[in-house]
Amino acid sequence: MTLTIDTSFFDDQLQSLTELRHHFHRHPELGFKEHATSARVCEELERLDIPYEKGLGGTGVVATIKGLAADNGRRIGLRADMDALPIQEASDHAHASEVPGIMHACGHDGHTTMLIGAARYLARHRDFSGIVYLVFQPAEEGLGGGREMVKDGLFERYPMDAIYGLHNWPALPRGQVAIRPGPIMAATDRLDICVRGKGGHGGVNPHLSIDPVRMAGALIQALHSVVSRDADPLSPAALSLCGIKGGELDGFAIIPDEVRLSGTVRTLDLATQDRIADAIARTCDGVAATYGGQIEVDHQRIFPATINHPEATQHVIDTAREVLGESALEQEVAPSLGGEDFAFMLEQCPGAYFFLGSADTPDTPPLHNARYDFNDAIIPTGSQLLVAIALEGLAKAS
Repeated sequence: MTLTIDTSFFDDQLQSLTELRHHFHRHPELGFKEHATSARVCEELERLDIPYEKGLGGTGVVATIKGLAADNGRRIGLRADMDALPIQEASDHAHASEVPGIMHACGHDGHTTMLIGAARYLARHRDFSGIVYLVFQPAEEGLGGGREMVKDGLFERYPMDAIYGLHNWPALPRGQVAIRPGPIMAATDRLDICVRGKGGHGGVNPHLSIDPVRMAGALIQALHSVVSRDADPLSPAALSLCGIKGGELDGFAIIPDEVRLSGTVRTLDLATQDRIADAIARTCDGVAATYGGQIEVDHQRIFPATINHPEATQHVIDTAREVLGESALEQEVAPSLGGEDFAFMLEQCPGAYFFLGSADTPDTPPLHNARYDFNDAIIPTGSQLLVAIALEGLAKAS
């Protein structure tokens, strides 16, 4: 490595950072409501004498750490997300969520903590050239906080040569780093479908109704064949209908007027995303015509695919190899069909997104599970990796 990093610093900070992570976990906040979380981040930055701007993208915070060596014009961004999920925690550890129905089930409390760990190191070791920007982002969980920060002028106010983000990954052993160039997370679409017919009596005169339950059943079968017959089999995709609501179970002989369906589409490239969208619209029109009803589709494109830039990806690989060793690298990782709004930042600025393994056992609860908890043991690893990625990025020739 070009620069020497005091790795013992992160181990020395582990207890303090763990306590901070537990604080975040006990006090989770949903997207765009991270007021207390944001305030605590600002308290940490003030204690470190790091200047910051708050309110970007709603509740976002951007901190600026300038090296004391002669400025070389390089600027590197590091990003962490802060929001929690609307899930009732089912674990019994001492730092369990104190907010009913809300918990950090995706580890954003850990991501924020690791970035604060990086801030502590960089505040004490400023013998570098250039500037590191720390981006604490709100509302990653489906609400587009990354998009809002970009719209609020993130890269105009804080121009960056590259930006990097990580996500803890319970599907990988603790300390393993997985990354790939190109798409690593999927474009995320939301489907809300209203199937309209004409209600009636299910026993006396069903022939006079236009049964939306029958239409919905046919539509579910038809849409679940779209990926297998309308998408390139070499381009991964998923279409799942995950919710259905219509009629009343107590009214067992009542045909309702409408049935509602909800679901999601995940794709890794724009051509497949467009092709599936066309197939959905065509299928809905066909089923409606066949059964004499109406089907309305609200197809929302929530997040684009998260696409890693080749040079930035190689930079993460080289840095992880130096920090953790060759055995910790997983370069053949398959892209996930989960969504990630870091994608909005990568559309505007070169950079890369990677996974940091967090599993100690094969039965470690997955993300978005009521029994999930961030693995505090990876805090030093994540903080050290973020620091190394930033400092090595600053040291690169312009």
